Amino acid sequence: MIVMYGSAIAAALLVVYMLLKKMDIKITLFATGIVLMFVAMSLGKGIAIEGFESTNFVLLDPLLALVEQFKLTLTNAGFIILVLGGYASYMTYIGANKVTVSALLKPIKKIKSVYILVPIVFIIGNLLSLVIPSASNLAIILLATLFPVLKATGMSTLTIGAIIATSATIVPTPLGGDNVAIATELASHPMFSGLTVSQYVFSYHALVSIPTLLIIAITHYFWQKYLDKKNPTLNGNDELAFEENIDEVEEIKGGKLFKFVYTLLPVLPILLLLVTFFLQSTVGITMSLSVEVVTIFSFIVAILCEMIRYKKIKPALSGTDNFFKGMGNSIDIVALLVAASVFVLGLQSIGLIDELQNIMISLESSGNGFILPLLLVVVTVGIVLISGSGTALFYAMVPLMVPLAAAAGINPIAVTVPMGLAGNLMRAVSPVAAVIMIVSGTIKQEPLDLVKRTSVPMIVGLIFMFILSMVLFV
Repeated sequence: MIVMYGSAIAAALLVVYMLLKKMDIKITLFATGIVLMFVAMSLGKGIAIEGFESTNFVLLDPLLALVEQFKLTLTNAGFIILVLGGYASYMTYIGANKVTVSALLKPIKKIKSVYILVPIVFIIGNLLSLVIPSASNLAIILLATLFPVLKATGMSTLTIGAIIATSATIVPTPLGGDNVAIATELASHPMFSGLTVSQYVFSYHALVSIPTLLIIAITHYFWQKYLDKKNPTLNGNDELAFEENIDEVEEIKGGKLFKFVYTLLPVLPILLLLVTFFLQSTVGITMSLSVEVVTIFSFIVAILCEMIRYKKIKPALSGTDNFFKGMGNSIDIVALLVAASVFVLGLQSIGLIDELQNIMISLESSGNGFILPLLLVVVTVGIVLISGSGTALFYAMVPLMVPLAAAAGINPIAVTVPMGLAGNLMRAVSPVAAVIMIVSGTIKQEPLDLVKRTSVPMIVGLIFMFILSMVLFV
């Protein structure tokens, strides 16, 4: 028992240390998981994979377990993430993402009231995160396209920065890697057998995330207005600290039909999944389209659009390799998922997961079903604030969520939803988060001054999100 707890604590501390030092967390998780498997075998325990067949050479068994986890992940959540990465890359190549950004930002120029713009721009920014899921990349694009427009309305520099820094938060999308990972994990358990990413997002995630986004938007309005009045002279610089992305501001050339079609292409997979989910829920149609199928279908539609656009086949097909390059760029996320599963496998092998489940069962008898979600959210918030990473810890915890929730006698959704949303919300409150550093450096403001602007809306959103999750799912 002492060896088990000692090994688990040492492993957890090492992972946290590497997160804080911003080192490659994947290698840490891989190595730690393998070491834990060796510890388990030295204690006379086997590797915690059902039906695991040894290589008959004990030193290679943990490596075989690693290979098995790669195979399992690549055939499930991994392939979905690769396909989504490919599609996003192709949308960037054909310029569809730029058309979508231009279309969503155009109405902003017609609104003259500065503070009415605050919640509107926040919501639009979150909608854009459907097309550009990276918080850092979205911030760079919005700084180049949105900053000059909002500055012209008289909005303060820090208010603009706060909106941009919080644009990529918790928008419900079946195309998000975190949602794909959770839905895949849930579907592997009997009580959620057959659960699709669309069902998880639209039936559970959206029930919490959409109201939370509205609450954050309203809070943004009052908080930014209050701070602007409190510091009327603190308006910052009118110019950005970089010029390399100004080409994003250029007017999109093309007719109305082109702009309409290419605005829809980046979100076509989501639209198809929404239509399918709606038909299943209302009409009872049994057609079930997976994320992979609708994404590949959308890719084919995009190629056909390119053929019509260029009126030639060769130019339209010349850029399709960007899809596969995008898949390759997404392997980093897949590797993180595998590394997390190897780490958890090591914890399972030394017996820690069984012990945690026993603790959860004892908590269940106390009738405090919110304790486990609260603990996980608090840990997530702490790590995110210190490390600036909103997803690394989440991915590492994915394989643990369902068994711990089952042991605690609560709905696993009460764990997956708040923990997933907490990391994405609190990223914008960490002064060392990449998105905060990018925005603060670009608008020439101190990171802590920007965090002061983002903290209250995000903390209000966090509290509201947790309470709503407990009301709905516990």
